[in-house]
Amino acid sequence: MKPGRVWRRLSLRGRLMVVGVSGLVAGLLVGGVLLVTVLGSTLHRGAEDAATKTASALAELIAADSLPDPLPVSGDDVRAQVIDDEGRVVAASLGADRLVPFLYPGERPVRGGDEPHSVYIDGERIGVTGPVQVVAVEAGTPDAPRTVLVAKSLGDLVRAVDLLKHSLLIAYPLLVALLAAIAWRVIGATLRPVETLRAGAQAITDGARADRLPLPASRDEIHRLAVTLNGMLARLEGARARQRAFVADAAHELRSPLTNLRTELEVAQRIGEAPDTEDLLADVRRLGRLVDDLLLLARSDDLAGRPDPVTGPVDVGSLLAAIAARYPARVTLRPVAGAPWTVGDEAALDRVVANLVDNAVRHARERVELAAALAGDQVEITVTDDGPGIPEADRERVFDRFTRLDDARARDAGGAGLGLSIVRELVARHGGTVTLGDAAPGLVATVRLPAASITEAGPETPQPRSVQTGLARPTTPAG
Repeated sequence: MKPGRVWRRLSLRGRLMVVGVSGLVAGLLVGGVLLVTVLGSTLHRGAEDAATKTASALAELIAADSLPDPLPVSGDDVRAQVIDDEGRVVAASLGADRLVPFLYPGERPVRGGDEPHSVYIDGERIGVTGPVQVVAVEAGTPDAPRTVLVAKSLGDLVRAVDLLKHSLLIAYPLLVALLAAIAWRVIGATLRPVETLRAGAQAITDGARADRLPLPASRDEIHRLAVTLNGMLARLEGARARQRAFVADAAHELRSPLTNLRTELEVAQRIGEAPDTEDLLADVRRLGRLVDDLLLLARSDDLAGRPDPVTGPVDVGSLLAAIAARYPARVTLRPVAGAPWTVGDEAALDRVVANLVDNAVRHARERVELAAALAGDQVEITVTDDGPGIPEADRERVFDRFTRLDDARARDAGGAGLGLSIVRELVARHGGTVTLGDAAPGLVATVRLPAASITEAGPETPQPRSVQTGLARPTTPAG
């Protein structure tokens, strides 16, 4: 099997172990090599320094013409000779050869050098075991030149370095095995919360538990991840609940006009008479409006968090005048102050105001007033009626989809409880807000939209176009 495939088949714990142990082995190997190298170099330097000091001391004795015989040396592993210019041994320490010098002629230093000369030789040459370091130091006078040779055995040094090597070769595998076992346990304990999260997610998928992941006891990154995932699951659960409620409410609302159509057609079929086309058209129009509303809300959900593209300037005064003209006997248009303009989809804003006016007309006793004005950097549109109003506690809830109140204001024919939801969706997509307030008596709906920099319309003012909304200007108000 290829190494890449083997690596992919390993678990995360196994991969971490491979990487960790490999790094540990490499680090210990490099450290061991450096330790042996530095220790050996230090010991060799120390042996050379000791031999150099001994040779220098003997050279001083020669200079003082007080060289004893045998030569004084420290330690059984040190031997010394003094040779003349002809290579003859003139003095030696105990145990040193008095006939043959330690160094051959080609190994001896050339006269005139300032630094000590160091040579490594085989110990068998001088009768010891292991390598030997020989330091040569010039002494004497030009008339009677001498050379001091000090030989120091390195056998103990080599044995110490070899002992260290063997100890590391035995200790390192044991240390790696111990650390690997500890790392296996530590990595397992670290990844256990991840496995718990995975098992919890699997249980959620299988439907065996509630839609929440177990939180680990530690307050670390995994705990924060679990909290974040639980928040996401809560949002998804809320979205699913809203979707189920939306589908159920939509099915309920669609059932009523479809049932009416079916009943009228079946009755007409049984009695052999043509059905009442006005009633059928009313149900078809109601069904069409409901389908359009549902499609608009579905599109709003898809575009959540993304504002509609700006399509052009909208003359708010002209927009309100066109809507008021659809209700000549019920709606009063107040003079629009400041020639307010906004930027957006004119068809969508038409639908916003038309929905609010339609609700006001259905519930007003006598009057409905439509007005607009500039309020700072916003355009404020108000729709006021003198109907029964909405209790303050319910003024936010009525914007929910398919919401109908129990009072007379919500018991209207043909409304599906989507009009205000559509208003809020469209206004939000234009960067505005919509609120309901008390008109004493009645209700006032206030729409606030960002004001445009255009203050007056000229012949070259670009005309707004409705794009990407799927909306046409309604000929009848949508509820």
